[in-house]
Amino acid sequence: MSSGKVQQWRKCGTLVVLFLFQVQIFGFNVDNRPATDVCSTHTILPGPKGDEGEKGDQGEIGKHGKVGPKGPKGNKGTVGDSGDQGMIGKIGPIGGKGDKGVKGLSGVSGGKGKAGTVCDCGRYRKVVGQLDINVARLKTSMKFVKNVIAGIRETDEKFYYIVQEEKSYKEAVTHCRIRGGMLAMPKDEAANALIADYISKSGLFRVFIGVNDLEKEGQFMYADNTPLQNYSNWKEGEPKDGSVHEDCVEMLSTGEWNDSECHLAIYFVCEFKKRK
Repeated sequence: MSSGKVQQWRKCGTLVVLFLFQVQIFGFNVDNRPATDVCSTHTILPGPKGDEGEKGDQGEIGKHGKVGPKGPKGNKGTVGDSGDQGMIGKIGPIGGKGDKGVKGLSGVSGGKGKAGTVCDCGRYRKVVGQLDINVARLKTSMKFVKNVIAGIRETDEKFYYIVQEEKSYKEAVTHCRIRGGMLAMPKDEAANALIADYISKSGLFRVFIGVNDLEKEGQFMYADNTPLQNYSNWKEGEPKDGSVHEDCVEMLSTGEWNDSECHLAIYFVCEFKKRK
């Protein structure tokens, strides 16, 4: 719109406002006054719409707008075609033991067996037990005989044998008696010298012999309960019981006697009478 028309519209608007003000204040009668006195109609109403102008050039591309909110979840897609079969994997570990299966049906009963014989088992068990004892004794005796054959000494009346098993004095006495002998009792110089030589040549230092004072302190007796009479071969300063109970006697490889503790476990000498 031109500047002239703008000024005309401003002037017209002012006149209309003043006119209406005068009518309200002073009560002027405006019924016969033509409207053109106030403002021409063609100056108030807009003119007709003009022809559409030419389309302008396209503007520059605007900036990207903000990212909109996340849309709703879409429908599930259809299953695609299956791929090629993969390679067979490694064999897994052996599984746990399964539950016990249901018991099967019972089979057909077998035929009746023959009647058994009546057994007197108690008597047979007793016989077998005694046989076991006899076999054990026989084995022990055979072992003893083998050892005797390996080395033995003798006089006109007796055999002497060193048992190379470590036992206490009382165990040695029992061992000799079970085999029909006694723990060796040297009652003279000849028997004592023979046993001493036997000990020395066997490479031993000492062995038990059948002498003790177990019944009465200081009163030494032989293993057959006979007292020492005319012979003994005590080492110098012996016997000396001392603070410990040395109630049994050992013979050294020199042939000398020494009182010793009975609970010690050492080798010993058995003697056996010759049968005439």
